[in-house]
Amino acid sequence: MLQPTLHPEPITAPCQPRGRFAFGLTARALFLLGAGFLWLIPGYYIPRLAYIMLLWDGLVLLAALLDGLRLPNPTTITAGRSWLSAPALGTMAEIELSITHQNPILLDCQLLDDLPAALLETPATRPLRAWPRIPATLRYTINPRERGDVEAGALYLRYHSTLGLVSRWAIAPLAQPIRVYPDLRTAEDQQLFLAKSRRIEQQLRQMRQRGLGREFESLREYRPGDDLRDLCWTASARRGDLVTRQYQAERSQSVWIVLDTGRLLRARVADTKSNRYTKLDYACSTAVALAQLALYSGDRVGLLGYGRRIQQQLLPNRGAAHMRQFLESLAQLESEPSEADHLRATAILGRLQPRRALILWVTDLAESSMRPEVIDGAAQLLHRHVVLFVAMAQPEVAAIARAIPANVEEMFRSAAAQEMASRRELLLARLRDQGAITLDTLPSQMTASVLNHYLSIKERAVL
Repeated sequence: MLQPTLHPEPITAPCQPRGRFAFGLTARALFLLGAGFLWLIPGYYIPRLAYIMLLWDGLVLLAALLDGLRLPNPTTITAGRSWLSAPALGTMAEIELSITHQNPILLDCQLLDDLPAALLETPATRPLRAWPRIPATLRYTINPRERGDVEAGALYLRYHSTLGLVSRWAIAPLAQPIRVYPDLRTAEDQQLFLAKSRRIEQQLRQMRQRGLGREFESLREYRPGDDLRDLCWTASARRGDLVTRQYQAERSQSVWIVLDTGRLLRARVADTKSNRYTKLDYACSTAVALAQLALYSGDRVGLLGYGRRIQQQLLPNRGAAHMRQFLESLAQLESEPSEADHLRATAILGRLQPRRALILWVTDLAESSMRPEVIDGAAQLLHRHVVLFVAMAQPEVAAIARAIPANVEEMFRSAAAQEMASRRELLLARLRDQGAITLDTLPSQMTASVLNHYLSIKERAVL
């Protein structure tokens, strides 16, 4: 399964003083100064002893002054931030912070990484000890909460010596753009689908007639079950691995993933980990899983993300570079506050894909008395394409429809939810009557259902 490594480039910068007077006494120094007031107790009886308090506090302040003079200038300290894994929804991303300095003393630092709320809800201060001329690093993890482009801010630094009487404040300008990707499902999550895809591919290969469509199309990696006569020995020798010739009879099909980014996809849904992602986030995660499975099966994958305007448009293709571009496009999709222009998307898709293809259309149905425009758009595509139409239901509405009402208010709510569910089923039934494959599912169950339907379409050779 294709799993590209996507993460921002490491960034480093010298620290800068945080203000003109970016230093102050630490809690230890204040405690020692406060301890001097204890001399006031015997000084009540022997006034001369009260002067010892002044002497004590003077010695503490002198020690603090000398300690502050030993602290290095912030400009001699270099800070850095590295992303060790791609920030994506549903997975923990690891960040490494580093501090380097050439000063002859040991520094005890407190680091505060300024990340936006989309990455980290509450920034925390983290301790780090930096030895002279030895890079000091610490790692921590975050759980991204929103997909898309965000801006990581500066790194705030407070440091003091081992004596710990005076601390200085500094800021490292580590601002950098960060792109949060959809949920990148691992190969382990899709072993069942991969095994089924491999079995279907072997069955289709056995059904093909040799002697028909033997025009050379492309080369691909050898898979168990390939005819040894189709091996390309020259390409295998160059790559050091077996390579199989692929003919027109095994021509890959086009799979278009069409994502609605209108207002209906702005609704947030809680997952099993209490993360509240939007329906569009779930749609993007399903798009990633289907694209990986389709590419593994030899198909070409395209993308159309639309609202009132076309946000992302990617023609069908294959390969790791195309998958990288596909993920970049998904990460940039943004939900819009208005209703999407479904008929415009239909017209553009018809122009981009004149030949028969599989179209996965992920959207939702507006709760209005009129026939939704998206139903008409999907019906227009059925004359030429195979349409898998997915409508994402709201879990809260489904729960209300199933619940047994305990009072009159709950009875009316349940009746309204059941009426909404009946109308959705009626609209999808009409679309099925015209030849579409429809799916009304909860966002958390959508990925598995879509992958199963895709494999079913492959197995029946509908395309």
